[in-house]
Amino acid sequence: MVQEKTVEMTLPVLESHLRSVLAEPLPGVEAQRRMAPTPRPGWRPDHSPDQSRHAAGLVLLFPIEDRVHFLLTVRSSHLPNHAGQVSLPGGAVEAGESFEQTALRETQEETGVDPAHVRILGRLTPLHIPVSGYLLHPVVGVSDRRPTYRLADSEVERLVEPSLDELLEPACVKCESRQWDGVFRDVPYFAFDDLVVWGATAMVLAEFVQLASRQG
Repeated sequence: MVQEKTVEMTLPVLESHLRSVLAEPLPGVEAQRRMAPTPRPGWRPDHSPDQSRHAAGLVLLFPIEDRVHFLLTVRSSHLPNHAGQVSLPGGAVEAGESFEQTALRETQEETGVDPAHVRILGRLTPLHIPVSGYLLHPVVGVSDRRPTYRLADSEVERLVEPSLDELLEPACVKCESRQWDGVFRDVPYFAFDDLVVWGATAMVLAEFVQLASRQG
């Protein structure tokens, strides 16, 4: 994956930029594919099974000492799906909810972030996650302040707040070969200190990176 590091942005400039590019046609599957394991069993780009359950996740941007950061969660090792993995805060859509409402509610339940302090900028491309059967709808939001957290210990082991500069740094993109189900797969990932961000979360972030780096 080739990343084009953009000029450093303040949060207000980034917010304006993202509002603009999120209103345009999205990079979509081609961006997601750059961080997809190869092969990725059960994934058909531009297609999701009719029986997919809907979920929403939040890419939350906020300042720490004038630098833009975003929020990731390390999932509890006791969860039945994706235990111990790094992910965006989020979860299943409930009846009558929009994807934006779900993303904000789930983020509050998992991390304590107050929805009243978050402005929604738009949505990224939905992504089917074969292992869980969910169709994930990523939502991008921004807060003028670093959030105050209250973790749901049953779901979240800890939080991570990488900077946008780290995410846009080409050196944080790596790839390794892993074997599961008897098959070797090439697995690209983002590396932040001791963390490895791969799979669906990395695929969502790949599209976000392309939008944040888009010129014009």
